[in-house]
Amino acid sequence: MPARHFTPGLFAFLRDLAESNERSWFKANQERYEELVRRPALAFVEDLAEPLLGISRHFTADPRPLGGSLFRIQRDTRFSKDKTPYKTHTGLHFRHVATREDVHAPGFYLHLEPGNCFAALGLWQPATAHAQAIRGAIAERPEVWVQATRRPPFSTVYALGEGHPLVRPPTGFEASHPLIEDIKRRDFTAATRLTQARVTSSGFIEDYVGTLRGGLPFMRFLCEALALGV
Repeated sequence: MPARHFTPGLFAFLRDLAESNERSWFKANQERYEELVRRPALAFVEDLAEPLLGISRHFTADPRPLGGSLFRIQRDTRFSKDKTPYKTHTGLHFRHVATREDVHAPGFYLHLEPGNCFAALGLWQPATAHAQAIRGAIAERPEVWVQATRRPPFSTVYALGEGHPLVRPPTGFEASHPLIEDIKRRDFTAATRLTQARVTSSGFIEDYVGTLRGGLPFMRFLCEALALGV
């Protein structure tokens, strides 16, 4: 029988955390977090490693408890007016091997939150040079971009993010280009909604692998634009 990693208990914990987002409450419920959220998420990452390698050897599922694919639940409140200490969602990211502290590359992301689950991919807020490289690739290979973002398998799974596009065409691009609205993008991301029932079903990991495969044309375009392997 296919493995089941996530249970309704994960979402129950996150709902309770949203209502009592305090360090004292979290400390008293630490074992619930470990049992319902952290351990299942790390097991999911570990079990995804081999299937992900079968999709592309350039993306990694890292099961390390710290610094791996599972985001910390603690919020960074240093520069935020919101001082609540914990995130009320579980986030997992599967990075391109080229990703480093000073280099951002396309990746996959899984977001689990009561009433708001989704799978995403792409490159969010890339550096100007990277954004310009992707824009240049769209302008130079419009038919490939359209195939990657408007046709199956991508279009049957994902929708491109709207983001906050530039008001004017970026330097070097004509306003008359037929794909100018895509060229004006600041973010190059896409997402698909997931239900809690789907996330907590047996075999969700196989389901998620299929979702990743649906995004490969888009990821391939981004990686080729940035001279990265895919």
